[in-house]
Amino acid sequence: MPTTTRTIQIGSRKSQLALVQTYWVQAELQKAHSDRTFEVQTMSTQGDKILDVALAKIGDKGLFTKELELAMIEREVDLAVHSLKDLPTNLPEGLMLGAVTEREDPADALVVHEKHKDKQLDTLPEGTVVGTSSLRRLAQLRHYYPHLTFKDIRGNLNTRLQKLDAGEFDAIILAVAGLQRLGMGDRVHQIIDPEISLHAVGQGALGIECRTDDPEVLELFAPIIHYPTTQRCLAERSFLRELEGGCQVPIGVNTTIDGDRLTLKGIVASLDGQTLIKGDVTGDITQPDAIGIELAHQLKGKGAQAILDAITAEFRA
Repeated sequence: MPTTTRTIQIGSRKSQLALVQTYWVQAELQKAHSDRTFEVQTMSTQGDKILDVALAKIGDKGLFTKELELAMIEREVDLAVHSLKDLPTNLPEGLMLGAVTEREDPADALVVHEKHKDKQLDTLPEGTVVGTSSLRRLAQLRHYYPHLTFKDIRGNLNTRLQKLDAGEFDAIILAVAGLQRLGMGDRVHQIIDPEISLHAVGQGALGIECRTDDPEVLELFAPIIHYPTTQRCLAERSFLRELEGGCQVPIGVNTTIDGDRLTLKGIVASLDGQTLIKGDVTGDITQPDAIGIELAHQLKGKGAQAILDAITAEFRA
């Protein structure tokens, strides 16, 4: 045993939610490895800096991860904590997804202005202004609630809530997990049924990224890896990767486990919400990648590729 052990540097975005998540991982690692020292370094990403443009318009891959990944490659930090839904399915050479922690509720939540506290999604009046920055949420909700008016909303979770409370929006759609992690679970007005809105790939889970050539760091993750969440998220990420979809495409998922069987449901939606292509695959929990690939091929066979190609062309125009 060496007399001095290396201090492990953890990279994080600066937003309140990112820091809550990162400090939680730091505390869990410290608890499991009391002989080690874990320090947090924060930085701003491109997605944090550009707040006046819709996410889909500024590109979709690595908006909230590139700066953290560069810091790992340059060995300024040893690992980075991400909301797994923000982590692209294809990682830079030399980096890997080292751990997935236990998932919080992955559902979407309706959060309303005080004046609509007696309403649910299906009782909001025509023209109600609903804020979301997610094409996935937008497409699905447009399908079921075409009478509502949807507007893009950017900024961190606190900023979005402030815009809602100030009356800029009548309602907004947020992730249940983010609100719960910030101790704002009381702001969840309605948990949206997955039959209405399938959630984002990896939503509710944390992904820890690290270098492939750093077994010392990789071994530290063992106590915080959650196997059921990992298998569910690997299936979801495989599905998204096979469809070549980034974070900002209308692709939704839902996964469940029954014994050693994993069921993955998926959707690809047109931006106007007119077309929803759905499917599901059940397979061996130890083969999550195969489940995701099979579902992607199933949906492509139903016309999903044409929808994705049209969306890509629209945002390149």
